Amino acid sequence: MERGWVSTARSCPSPNCGPRPEGALVSLLVIHNISLPPGHYGGGWIEQFFTNRLDPAAHPYFTEIVDLKVSSHLLVTREGELVQFVNLDDRAWHAGASCFEGVTECNDFSIGIELEGTDTEPYTDAQYRTLGEVSRAIMAQYPAVTAGRIAGHCDIAPGRKTDPGPAFDWSRYRQIINSEA
Repeated sequence: MERGWVSTARSCPSPNCGPRPEGALVSLLVIHNISLPPGHYGGGWIEQFFTNRLDPAAHPYFTEIVDLKVSSHLLVTREGELVQFVNLDDRAWHAGASCFEGVTECNDFSIGIELEGTDTEPYTDAQYRTLGEVSRAIMAQYPAVTAGRIAGHCDIAPGRKTDPGPAFDWSRYRQIINSEA
């Protein structure tokens, strides 16, 4: 990892980011899921959405979200490809209204990773492998991110968000990040 960019990731810079507040310490990793349109994979729609290039005429659902300005630091596709949208040292717009251990505005101090998927469909072996690798790299680069400071979007925005959902195997993921590479 060099200056907030993951060397194994394909770069697709998003404008939906900004500097972290002065003195903000990266100390939380947030796991999300996304599929566009919902329940469909591939097609490049997520990249277009995070870079403000989504064509609202391409699918009826896109008219509902085309004006949203959101991003994530990283995306893990169904095939396990890692795509980076925002430098890890910067603030991506992934968490929205959120709170972790009494501290609000999680975007200020977190790194967001999207998994291409839904709450109810199992994630792929390739996704768990890539997510584990990049999580360990993040934990090495940002020591305040510990196994106890990894949360789902559902945990930091309860009642508003449900991802990564019941299909995400937290036990499997924790076993991966706690094992030696």
